[in-house]
Amino acid sequence: MKIIKSIQNRIYEIRGERVMLDRDLAALYEIEVKVLNQAVKRNSKRFPGDFMFQLTKEEFEELRFQVETSEEGKSSRSQIVTLNTGRGSNIKYLPYAFTEQGVAMLSGILNSDKAIAMNIAIMRAFVEIRRILLQENDIRTQLKEIKERLGEHDAQLSQIYDALENLLDEKAGQRKWEERKRIGFKLA
Repeated sequence: MKIIKSIQNRIYEIRGERVMLDRDLAALYEIEVKVLNQAVKRNSKRFPGDFMFQLTKEEFEELRFQVETSEEGKSSRSQIVTLNTGRGSNIKYLPYAFTEQGVAMLSGILNSDKAIAMNIAIMRAFVEIRRILLQENDIRTQLKEIKERLGEHDAQLSQIYDALENLLDEKAGQRKWEERKRIGFKLA
């Protein structure tokens, strides 16, 4: 379970897709990023655009910002956060992002025992995230229904308050009529 949580922390949402970066996958498979990317390039027909894509500079900067803010206060920092992007620094190429299907396809080209075991754990992490999202959607639906019901109750309560005010106004009007000083002929 601990490994699944670790993997879930490495799944990002980019372009509306849940993806994992080549650097994170290489770390999990315990291989170099270069080796992973070379294996992918040798099998490029297996990785269409909806399985894998390269991040733009803007997406990478936004991702770095997200990771930096989510990691504040933690003693261990992500590899992405600690790398520099200036001229002559660490990052030479923008990372590749693999969708769930792309990660599944990696299992076909990386045949080490570690890669196979890690792929199984990654697939379980994606399934767990999907399950959590479905639960959240169910909760959102329930909250929407409750909000609609409360809206109906607010309208009904407003009608009750108006009726009570009208009744109070009528009683006040009757009291005023009874308390008024009578004019005209008085019998002693």
